[in-house]
Amino acid sequence: MPYKETYPSKLLSEAVDAISSLPGVGRRSALRLALHLLKQPSENVHHFTDAINHLRDDVRYCRRCRMISDSEECAICGDRTRDQRTICVVESVRDVMSIEATGQYHGVYHVLGGIISPIAGVGPSDLTIRELTERVKALENPASAEIILALSGDVEGETTAFYIYRQVEATGVRVSSLARGLGFGDDLEYADSLTLGRSIVNRQAFRP
Repeated sequence: MPYKETYPSKLLSEAVDAISSLPGVGRRSALRLALHLLKQPSENVHHFTDAINHLRDDVRYCRRCRMISDSEECAICGDRTRDQRTICVVESVRDVMSIEATGQYHGVYHVLGGIISPIAGVGPSDLTIRELTERVKALENPASAEIILALSGDVEGETTAFYIYRQVEATGVRVSSLARGLGFGDDLEYADSLTLGRSIVNRQAFRP
């Protein structure tokens, strides 16, 4: 018979259920974490749970780029020293964080919230591609602006890049992609800062 943990407390069992719902956390690890929390001063645990509650209830998404923010506009979009006419298009918030860590990019971003994946049931309407297109059209003289397609090099990433290109090409905006210091199928999140930074600096014109 498979091993089954028994709990002396319904409250402990509920805590284990909640913690084990996190990705990558099994029930035994969840039990260890729950027992650890029980040993902590109550103010530490309350601070922890308050931080989680505020994260879920109070964090916003930037009205321009859809990056996580504490206000309607994120700090990057609000920084007027950055190049507002160079827009780096990424899949996720984690990708923004990875690129920022390189220190090599000084434009702004647009977070898609995923990539086109018919197998996973994700289509263009599930992403912020329409908002990106409207953002480009709203630019004064889009032909003097640039979109950098910083998406993964797998089939889904390439499909998404091609779809975006077709949506914005009529505006005349310059469209580029990361230099292939990144291998096919590589995720930006796992690329080292040096490789990712060089891929941004040495970006090339997008060729569908």
